Amino acid sequence: MPEAASLLMLQFLSWIASRPRTYAEAMEAWRSSCPRHPVWDDAFAEGLIQLESSDAERVEVKLTPRGQALLDAGRQ
Repeated sequence: MPEAASLLMLQFLSWIASRPRTYAEAMEAWRSSCPRHPVWDDAFAEGLIQLESSDAERVEVKLTPRGQALLDAGRQ
């Protein structure tokens, strides 16, 4: 992953970790039509985020252990 994308990924992971985020909220805030910044797709492909549902109406985006480890390493 290029350095600029890595910084964007860290920003995305930090945003997800800062408080509970719904899928709809995350898609609204991080949607992109730019093929150079597919942070959402990259995070899923790299196993950094996952979707969790407590019921059919509320789907949350959460960091995986791998995503949390990457975020922690990026903060150091």
